[in-house]
Amino acid sequence: MEKIRKSEDEWKAQLNPEEFRVLREAGTERPFTGEYTDTKTVGVYRCRACGTELFRSDAKFDSHCGWPSFFEPSESDAVTLVEDRSMGMTRVEVRCATCDSHLGHVFEGEGYPTPTDQRYCINSISLTLEPAE
Repeated sequence: MEKIRKSEDEWKAQLNPEEFRVLREAGTERPFTGEYTDTKTVGVYRCRACGTELFRSDAKFDSHCGWPSFFEPSESDAVTLVEDRSMGMTRVEVRCATCDSHLGHVFEGEGYPTPTDQRYCINSISLTLEPAE
């Protein structure tokens, strides 16, 4: 997979201000406001910045946390995980492996009845959904 590298100005030209704030500046959309929070559509979730496949609908589950939640990425190398010590705590940030855009965070050990015991808590604005045909 080839990395995508763009200047800040190129990203600003491609993304709207809110997309840029979340994807390129590691912002977070408000809970329960995202387009895909409660979506049940079968399909593939892609990075809004570069189009890389990140998650599939069969790994999406209802966590009731305010953001779309997945128990695993579609491919093991689709995302990268980075230690995040912002906000006075240690978390694990999830980034697109292709363009290094911020997607959200992953949490473990919360007791959700999923195969991986992980919750990839992802900003809707970081994603696009390609419905299955």
